[in-house]
Amino acid sequence: MLRPLSKVMVLLAFLAFSASCGGESANAEEPSLQLPSVLQPIRHPDNNLGSSAKIALGKELFFDVRLSRNDRLACATCHDPAKGFSNGERFALGADGKPGTRHVPSLINVGYSTALFWDGRAATLEEQALLPIQNPSEMDLPLDTLVKKLQGIPAYRDRFKTVFGGEVTPPRIGQSLAAYQRTLISKDTPFDRFLKGDKKSLTPAAARGMELFFGQARCAVCHQGANFSDGKYHNIGSADAKDQGRRAVTGNAKDHGAFRTPQLREIGRTAPYMHDGRFKTLREVVNHYNFGGVTDQQNDHRDEQLQVLYLGEDQVDDLVAFLAQGLTSRLIAHNRLKD
Repeated sequence: MLRPLSKVMVLLAFLAFSASCGGESANAEEPSLQLPSVLQPIRHPDNNLGSSAKIALGKELFFDVRLSRNDRLACATCHDPAKGFSNGERFALGADGKPGTRHVPSLINVGYSTALFWDGRAATLEEQALLPIQNPSEMDLPLDTLVKKLQGIPAYRDRFKTVFGGEVTPPRIGQSLAAYQRTLISKDTPFDRFLKGDKKSLTPAAARGMELFFGQARCAVCHQGANFSDGKYHNIGSADAKDQGRRAVTGNAKDHGAFRTPQLREIGRTAPYMHDGRFKTLREVVNHYNFGGVTDQQNDHRDEQLQVLYLGEDQVDDLVAFLAQGLTSRLIAHNRLKD
């Protein structure tokens, strides 16, 4: 277990180190750069194959405010395409007008995830898609009420019959929404083009930031692979003691304050950051890790993989450039996905 450190102590150590070696790495030799392979095509599960008709139905449901109790909230209200399929706010407001307690996660590349929500309480997209609809703090609409509502709309009644050969049911609503969400893919970023051989796709700053990301900055310890997530849960020092995180799902005290590693594609569009939206900028996020995830609050479960990084200001700039520029695709920038 890590001993809680004062942020002042870490700052003094950081300044002393920077003064002695100009912010360079403490290691004389950095390991060779290990880059991930290119992102593989997404797979729809055998029990919910993604036909064009099903995806179109899911897209229509995704943007329909009638999926909420007050007919004012759609899935897209919180997962706005123009904001990286998040909402640009620290928290979202539910049907009761009250804010939630966790930041809205982006749905970009959500089809690659093996578990959903910050605490991983949903095992599949089909399961996840139905939970916010029922949640009293979110859309607040019981599923039986939603089924009656949609079944009473001739256009939806016909669409469900065409796609599924029958009436509206909760599983079919979930399957439609999940099929659509699996099409929200970011795969043509400057980093992807770099992996395919275009060495000029990254700016010089972003290229230096990429080297830091996969090297000295240790980002890839958790943000692994082509989708930049290990799919695991970590306490990275930003947890509020009141939010149990993964522990609420597993009951394991060691999971207290641990949250799922988010993928990082389009991260430049999804501010603010962290499970509680506490950081407004990517620079704040990088600086949090630069100080080893140390905060002013005691945290008995902070991940032991966190280390003080000793990055200089110019290195922080480069790392932010890679995250903000290198992982942003042109497709998502210009497509609101409503057409």
